[in-house]
Amino acid sequence: MPLDPSFVGRTYPPTESYEVGREKIREFADAVGDANPAYHDPEAAKALGHPDVIAPPTFPFALTYRAAAQVVKDPDLGLDFSRVVHGDQKFAYTRPVRAGDRLSVTVTIEAIKSMAGNDFLTVRGEVYAADGEHVVTSLMMLVVRAVEAESDAAKVGG
Repeated sequence: MPLDPSFVGRTYPPTESYEVGREKIREFADAVGDANPAYHDPEAAKALGHPDVIAPPTFPFALTYRAAAQVVKDPDLGLDFSRVVHGDQKFAYTRPVRAGDRLSVTVTIEAIKSMAGNDFLTVRGEVYAADGEHVVTSLMMLVVRAVEAESDAAKVGG
């Protein structure tokens, strides 16, 4: 059954605050293979005008994906997560994520579209610092694969 487009605009409660630590930023930068000194060394970050190390641009994915779980688990939406693949991800920054930030995320269903039996669900995550300053907006598109496509794939493979 396709996702109900009347859910577009539904906003979920903000997540609990997440404190961004220097070590988490370093670990993430290492995991993605980015040796930018601003991600590892507070003095290098300060030389660029930041108060502490900053996070790589994709760092907020961990926070926004966790927040999007509210959408995925919404029983009224009826999304079957076993058929979901991550389709796209975009970030629009007001400022970089910095060590010491306490961030929370509010997610909203931005769009629901159906094409060729697949549903495309776009979730917007607004990331704010504890003082209310906007940090980054995340747009995540999830593709809910059609049941028929799975059946056809199984027939082809076996």
